[in-house]
Amino acid sequence: MADSSKGLQLRELKDMINDLKKMIKTLQATVDAANKREEALTQERDNLKEEVDLLRKKLFGSSSEKRSMDVPGQLNLFNEAELEQNPTIAEPEALESLLPEKETKKRKSRATNAERFKGIPVVKKYLDLPDAEKVCPVCNAPLVKIGEEFVRRELSFVPAKLKVIEIYSLNYICPECNNDDVTVIKKGKDGHAHMLHGMAAADTIAWVMYQKFCNSLPYTRQEKDWEQYGVAITRATMANWVIRNTLDYFTPMYDYFHRQLLKREFAMADETPLQVLHESGRRAQTKSYMWLFRSGEDGGFPIILYKYSETRAGNNAVEFLEGFKGYLMCDGYSGYNKVPDAKRTACWAHIRRYLTDAIPKGKQLDYTQPSVQGMMYINQLFHLEDVIKAKYSSFDAIKKARLEKEKPIVEGFLSWLDKQNPVRGSRMDKAVTYIQNRRSYLMTYLEDGHCSFSNNLSENAIRPFTVGRKNWLFCDTPNGAQASAIVYTMVEMAKANGVNVYHYLTYLLEKLPNDRMRDEELDRPHGTKKSKLKSNVVQTTQINNQSYVNYQGAPVAEMWPGIFVSMSKI
Repeated sequence: MADSSKGLQLRELKDMINDLKKMIKTLQATVDAANKREEALTQERDNLKEEVDLLRKKLFGSSSEKRSMDVPGQLNLFNEAELEQNPTIAEPEALESLLPEKETKKRKSRATNAERFKGIPVVKKYLDLPDAEKVCPVCNAPLVKIGEEFVRRELSFVPAKLKVIEIYSLNYICPECNNDDVTVIKKGKDGHAHMLHGMAAADTIAWVMYQKFCNSLPYTRQEKDWEQYGVAITRATMANWVIRNTLDYFTPMYDYFHRQLLKREFAMADETPLQVLHESGRRAQTKSYMWLFRSGEDGGFPIILYKYSETRAGNNAVEFLEGFKGYLMCDGYSGYNKVPDAKRTACWAHIRRYLTDAIPKGKQLDYTQPSVQGMMYINQLFHLEDVIKAKYSSFDAIKKARLEKEKPIVEGFLSWLDKQNPVRGSRMDKAVTYIQNRRSYLMTYLEDGHCSFSNNLSENAIRPFTVGRKNWLFCDTPNGAQASAIVYTMVEMAKANGVNVYHYLTYLLEKLPNDRMRDEELDRPHGTKKSKLKSNVVQTTQINNQSYVNYQGAPVAEMWPGIFVSMSKI
C-alpha cells in the first residue's frame, strides 16, 4: 500500500511538473508576443514621430532643399565615405579632382532708372511760372528763358478705358453700270475670314485671358472688376468667350507647338491634380489631371504644353508623346515608363527631396546618420552641376566634365546605397526604396550634355497652374479644362520666350490661325517676309506700349519677332 501511495504521489508530481512546463511555455510565448507587439508599436511610434516632424518641417521649416557645402567637417566626411566605398581613389590628387572649384558669386548690381523704365514712353512736363511772375522783382523787366533743369522722375499709371466700337461697311456702286441696268456694288471688309465668338473685341477677350491665366484672377473677381468700369459682364459670358475662341482659334497653334515638341530629342514632363465638376459618368470630387510637357535644355526655343486628362494613367503620356524618340526627364511616376521610344532620366532633385525628408529632426549635422551621408553625395553633385554649367557652354564639354567629375561620385553613391538596410516603414526606408526603383536610369544624364540633371524646369513651368488653381479652385466642364490647358500653353510660351503675354494673346485673336494653315504659315504667318514682319511687330508693340504694360509691370520694346516661334528665326 505504501508503495502504491508513493507511486500515486510521484505521478501527481510529474503531472504537475508537466503542467507547469506547459504553463511556462504558454507564458513565454505570451511574453514574446507582447515583446514583438511592443517593438512593432515602438517602431510605429517612431515612424509616426518622423511623419509629424516631417509635416512640421514642411509647414514651418525652410522650403529649400539646398544645403551649404561649407559646413565644417562635411567635406572631410564625404572624402572618408568616398575612400571607404572605393579605395582606388585614395591618392590626394585623385581626391582633389572630385572637389568642386571655388566660385565667387558676384552680387547683382542695382538696376538704374533707365534700365527699370526701359521701353516706357517718356513725357516731359515743365514747371513754368505764371505770366504775372515772369518779371524781375527788382526792376520789373521781363524775364528771359535761359534753359531747363531736371527736377524729378515719376512713374504714372494710366487706367484702362472702355469704348464701344460700332462697325459699318461703306458701300460703293458703279453709276455707269447702274445706268445700263447692271448693278455693281462693293462693300468694305475688314479682311477677317472668321469672327470671334461674342461681341467682345480681341483685346477684351485677351485681357480676360490675361487676368485669369497670367494673374490668376477668377471670373468672379473679374466680374466685380468690370463693374468698376461701368459694364456688366457675367462670369458665364467670360467663360464662354474664353472656351469657344480658344478651342477654335488657339488649337491650331497648340497642335503646331505639339508637333514641334515631338521633333525634339529632349523632353520633360510633370502632372498635377485638377478637379472638374461635370465630367460624364464621374463624381465631382473625382481627381482629374493637368499634364505638363516641355522641351529640355537643348538650346532650342522653349516649348511648354499643358494637357488635360480625366486620369493619371500612363497611356495619356504615351498618346501625347507618340512619335517622340529621345530622352525624357520626369519624376518617379511609373506611368512614364510606358512611353515606348523614350529613354528615361532620373530627377536628382526628387532623390534629394526624399533624403532630406529622411533626416531626423535636429540631426542635420550628424554625419553618422545614413540620410545625411546620402545628402552629402547629392549636394556634391548639385554643386558640381552649377560649376560645370557656369564654366562650359558647349554640350560636349559639359558631357566630358560630368564624366570626369560627377560619374565617380554617382558610383560612390550607388555603392553607399547598396550598404543601406533601414528600418522597415521609416522615412529612410522610403527614400532607399524610391532610389532603388530608379537605379537603372540614375546615370542616364551622363550620356549627353543636353540632358537635364533634374526636373526643376517642369516643376517651375507647372507652378503657375497650381498657383491659379488655389484661386479658381476647379473647372466646370471638360471643355473648360481643355481650354485652360491651351491658354496656359500660350501664356507660358510667351513668358518663356520673352514675349508680352497680353500682346501675344491679342495678336492670336486678331490673326485667327486655323487648321488649314501649313506649319510654314504658322511659323511665319501669312508668308510675310522676315523684314516686313519684324517692322510690323515693332510698330504694333510701340503703339500698344502707350496704353498697356506687360506681366512684369513694364512694357516690352519688341515682341516676339517670329510671333509663333523663336526670336532666332528673324
